[in-house]
Amino acid sequence: MSDPAPPPTAKDLRQKAIRLLARREYSRQELARKLSSLGPTELVEIVLNELEQRGLQSDARFVESWVRSHGARFGAAKVRQTLRGKGLAGELVDAQLALADLPDETSRAREVWAKKFSAAPADGREWARQARFLQSRGFATDVIRRVLKDLDNNEDAAWPA
Repeated sequence: MSDPAPPPTAKDLRQKAIRLLARREYSRQELARKLSSLGPTELVEIVLNELEQRGLQSDARFVESWVRSHGARFGAAKVRQTLRGKGLAGELVDAQLALADLPDETSRAREVWAKKFSAAPADGREWARQARFLQSRGFATDVIRRVLKDLDNNEDAAWPA
């Protein structure tokens, strides 16, 4: 009979967290979830606090990285919803969206539309399908109307603008 594995130490959890952070940024909540299966919650919190103090884990840096890599494909509502789901404060997300070097919401919606569709909606059913697609990407209703209305008015226009 073999002895059960010894309980993980703070060093074990720290090493696992650093290996994870070496690959990509993680929010504190994501990292806590990954480490929680390896050790007690109290030990995970101690390790996370240490990593944060040492600047190895930062929610602000995670938000900046996520918005930079994913922000152009989604509307502000989807970005906020996704990042709040990762345990980030709304103020932090809103501040990063304001600082991000992203095109305006309408331009982003046009680019997302152009990657998915090749022609303006021909009828009401197609218009609704395209609108639902943009809505699922987190674009506001007024932005969707503006984009699809511009398509109807400028059928010969080159997209994205």
